[in-house]
Amino acid sequence: VQLQASGGGLVQAGGSLRLSCAASGRTFSTYSMGWFRQAPGKEREFVAHISWSGGHTYYADSVKGRFTISRDNAKNTVYLQMNSLKPEDTAVYYCAARLRGAAMRVDEFGYWGRGTLVTVSS
Repeated sequence: VQLQASGGGLVQAGGSLRLSCAASGRTFSTYSMGWFRQAPGKEREFVAHISWSGGHTYYADSVKGRFTISRDNAKNTVYLQMNSLKPEDTAVYYCAARLRGAAMRVDEFGYWGRGTLVTVSS
């Protein structure tokens, strides 16, 4: 599967953005999907995960209650709705896919898209 993230940009603190990740291929619904982010000088970190059906979601504590992951298997797309953004959310955001269940480690995902930059100004 090939992935392409989009939707990043510059937003003020307290604002919202919605990221999209479009996947190629006819088997998108068999993959569980994750969002990760990497801030300058920091390691890539887990943000959110959604199961292949969309029935189960998991979030990093730092984004719980502010971010929502969702997917539309008919459109081969996974989304990350980000509300109440903070300057510390500034990072390049990546979507990733794996054929198995829930995971939060970078090395557990075999497929990655190019990132999209989110900048939150104070």
